[in-house]
Amino acid sequence: MKRALTPGTFDPITSGHLDVITRAAQLVDEVVVAVAASPKKKPLFTLEERAELVRQATSHLPNVRVEPFDELLVDLAARLDATVVIKGLRAITDFEYEFQMTALNYQLNQELETLFIMSPPQYMYLSSSIVREIASLRGDVAQFVPACVNEALLEKFANA
Repeated sequence: MKRALTPGTFDPITSGHLDVITRAAQLVDEVVVAVAASPKKKPLFTLEERAELVRQATSHLPNVRVEPFDELLVDLAARLDATVVIKGLRAITDFEYEFQMTALNYQLNQELETLFIMSPPQYMYLSSSIVREIASLRGDVAQFVPACVNEALLEKFANA
């Protein structure tokens, strides 16, 4: 079985993330969406909330499961017997960061491959931080996120 990790903070999961996950699911037998704790990023949603939103957003994909984690990605890959990491790229700034992370992961585990999926034009500008900012200012983000995320954001900022 070819198992891939698609890691991220997913604070929150966006339509761009969902596009990458959906496309990754067509390439391998199983995709594990690895939701990182990322405490240094001070996420809006808890790890449990983010994992649940990803579960809801990917529930239509039978070969996708969600795994929250707070360890090195290479250690998670070894623990889950994943042989590939699949990540999305939007712009050259993504590439610079991801290139560095790929090199580091390779140094830690030469058996773990990294594949990149280019974002389609309609998602190249989209990021979780932009979605959070728009939502915090009571802007409509329904076109940028799955319905479950839109509801969670409305609830999160209802009394802000």
